Amino acid sequence: MDHKPKFIITLLLGAAAGVAAGYYLASDNKGEIIEDLKATAQKIKDDVQGEIGKGKDIINFVRTTINDLLNRDQDSKF
Repeated sequence: MDHKPKFIITLLLGAAAGVAAGYYLASDNKGEIIEDLKATAQKIKDDVQGEIGKGKDIINFVRTTINDLLNRDQDSKF
């Protein structure tokens, strides 16, 4: 199992967090930055919840399709 992609992603996230922290500490508009971060975090949360909902819909569709196929197969045996 190759861990390079995970390492690179973690490294980039760490660097982004460092840049964000440095920008925040050097800025005079800390309140505005916090509000922007809150809005961005809320958007990300909403997007993730939407994708989770889509995933649940797909799982339910697959489950229903498999059950229908299994029931059809059992009905044809009799």
